[in-house]
Amino acid sequence: MTMIQCISPVDGSVYAEREALSAEAAKAAIARARAAQKAWAARPLSERIALVQAGVKALNAMSDEVVQELAWMMGRPVRYGGEFGGVNERADHMAKIAEQALAPIEVEDSGNFRRYIAREPHGVVLVIAPWNYPYLTSINTIVPGLIAGNAVIIKHASQTLLVGERIVKAFVSAGIPEDLFQNVFLDHATTSELIAAKTFDFINFTGSVEGGREMERAAAGTFTPLGLELGGKDPGYVMDDADLDAAVATLMDAAMFNAGQCCCGIERIYVIDSLYDAFVEKAVAFASAYKLGNPLDTETTLGPMAHKRFAAVVRQQIADAVAAGAKALIDPALFPQDDGGAYLAPQVLVDVDHSMSVMREESFGPVVGIMKVSSDEEALELMNDSQYGLTASLWTEDADRAAALGARIETGTIFMNRADYLDPGLCWTGCKNTGRGGSLSVIGFHNLTRPKSYHLKKVTK
Repeated sequence: MTMIQCISPVDGSVYAEREALSAEAAKAAIARARAAQKAWAARPLSERIALVQAGVKALNAMSDEVVQELAWMMGRPVRYGGEFGGVNERADHMAKIAEQALAPIEVEDSGNFRRYIAREPHGVVLVIAPWNYPYLTSINTIVPGLIAGNAVIIKHASQTLLVGERIVKAFVSAGIPEDLFQNVFLDHATTSELIAAKTFDFINFTGSVEGGREMERAAAGTFTPLGLELGGKDPGYVMDDADLDAAVATLMDAAMFNAGQCCCGIERIYVIDSLYDAFVEKAVAFASAYKLGNPLDTETTLGPMAHKRFAAVVRQQIADAVAAGAKALIDPALFPQDDGGAYLAPQVLVDVDHSMSVMREESFGPVVGIMKVSSDEEALELMNDSQYGLTASLWTEDADRAAALGARIETGTIFMNRADYLDPGLCWTGCKNTGRGGSLSVIGFHNLTRPKSYHLKKVTK
C-alpha cells in the first residue's frame, strides 16, 4: 500500500493523505471512462456545454472551503481568496467559443462534392496538474476537454491532494457522468506504467522540466500526443518611456505574488539605465511592505512557500549570487517570520549577471534580480539568453515598438504594460524548455481534438 501525503507548509503537519491506486485499479477506472466517452461525445454540444457550466457553478459554491484548503496545502494567504475569478473567466470563454472552434471546416459543398474537416475528441484525456495554481491550471484542460467530447482523468500533485476530489465532486453533482470524469491518486511509477501502456489518448502535464522529460520517456513509442507546460524564467523590460510606478507595481507583484510560485511570474527584470535607480528604489519599498506570516491570518500578504525544500532552493540561489558579487537589498530584520524553512522573506538582488543561477535557473520563489541595460538590443539579448520561453513583459507607451521587439523575443506570449496574466482568448503556449502544445483559445480546442477529413463524392449522371 502506497500512501500519498500532503505536508502543510503552515506547520509541517500531514494535512491530508490518500491511498494510491494500484495499476489494476487505475486501469479499471480508465476503462470505465473509455466506456462512458462514446455516449458523452454523442450528446449535443449544447448539452455538454450546459453540464460543464453547471459543474463550474457547483465548484464556485465550494469557495469558502477551498480557500482554507489552499492555505493549508500550499500556503496562499486566505486574504486573496480562491482561484475562481480566473476559473470562471476561462470556463466562460471556452464555452462561448466552443461551437465555432469545434465546427467543421467547410472546403466544398457543391453538386459534385462535399468536402470538410471535422474535429473528433481524442478519447480519454489525462490531466496531470501542478500545485501552484491547482484549479486554474487544471480547468484549462478539463473544461474544453469535456466540452469537446472527451473523458477526463485528473491526477493532482501531492501538495494539493484534495483539489481533484473537489473538482470532480462538483462536476458530478451537476450532472457530469461519474465514470466520464474521475480523480485518481497515483504514484509516479504507476503513472509512467499507464502512459507506457498507451492507456490514454492525450496527456496534458504542467510541472517541471524533468517531469516533462519523464512524461516523454514514458510515452516514447506510443505516439500519444503530449501537451507540456514546464519551467519558466520570465523577463520584464522597462523602457525609457515606461510608466515607472505602474511598471514597479505590476512587475514586483508578478515577482512576489503566491510567494513567487507562478509559472508566468516575473523572475528577472531589465531596466533602461535612465530609470534604473528610481525603479530599484521603488521595487525595494514595494517588497519591503509585505507581511510574511501564517496564510490563515487575513493580515498576511506573503505566505510560506509550498514546501521547505522549495524555499531551500531559493535561499541557495540568493546565497550563491551574493557570494558572486550581487547585493541583497531587503533587510532580513524586516521579516522575523523567516524561519529558515518554508517561510521565506522576499528579496531583491542587484549587481547580478547571467553567470548567476538566480538569473538563469527557475527560482519559483519570492526573489527577483534587476539588471541595468543601455538599449533595446542589450535587453533583447539578455531576455533571449534563457533555456525557457513562456512570457515576456514589455513596458512602453509605444505599441509598435513593443510588437517589433516582441517579434524577436523567443517566448510564448508578449505582454505590453501587463504581466502574470493568462488571456483565455489567446493560446497559452511556450517554447524552448518551457514545453510544447497550447491550451485555451480556439487552438486549445484543436489540441484536445484531432482532425478528421470527409471527401464525399455525390452520385452524378
